[in-house]
Formats: sequence, C-alpha cells, structure tokens
Amino acid sequence: QVQVVESGGGLVQAGGSLRLSCTASGDPARINYMGWYRQTPEKRRELVAGINQGGATHYGDSVKGRFTISRDNAKNTVDLQMNGLKPEDTAVYYCNVRVLYINEYWGQGTPVTVSS
Repeated sequence: QVQVVESGGGLVQAGGSLRLSCTASGDPARINYMGWYRQTPEKRRELVAGINQGGATHYGDSVKGRFTISRDNAKNTVDLQMNGLKPEDTAVYYCNVRVLYINEYWGQGTPVTVSS
C-alpha cells in the first residue's frame, strides 16, 4: 500500500507564488506517474499537472505557463511550483500516484487560497 502526503498549501495574494510538495512511499520502480489535481469550492475537480517516470509532463490549459511540475524518482517526490496565482486557483490540491498504471493512490489534500 502506498502512502501519499502533501504539503505547502496556504494563503497567498493574487500574483504570488507557492510550492507544493508530495511524497509517496513504496518502491520507486513501481511508481509510474505522479501528479496534481484540484477540487474547487464549487466541487469541480480538474487536472493540474502530471509527470511520468520518464519525465514527460502535461498541464491543464488554465495553468500552462504559470505552474511547473518536477519529480525526483528516487525519492518518490513531486513538486508543483505555482507562480502568478489567481483567485480561480483557490482549491484543495491533491497528489495522485499511480503504481504500474493500475493502482491509484491519493493524499489527503493541501488547501490553497488566493485572495484578490
């Protein structure tokens, strides 16, 4: 069983930056993908960014050019650098981990609030 822990959320003014971190337990060789999703106060859930074991990344359209995802495979960690934050980025951010592209694990979430 994989344990997933996020950190780095908080309150920030529009235009500011935050860096989220996620750490997963388990065998690094079996973790093929790590990424971030978010759930807004309106209960919408959407992809933010993801990165696979080979380093290929993908981003949601709304965050392209502002957010950057990075990964350390050996440490089972993934970070999300969020710049130019907007009020619409306010959400609970969840780390998603996929093992062998079969099993899926989630963290408890870290809240991000962006004020106007």
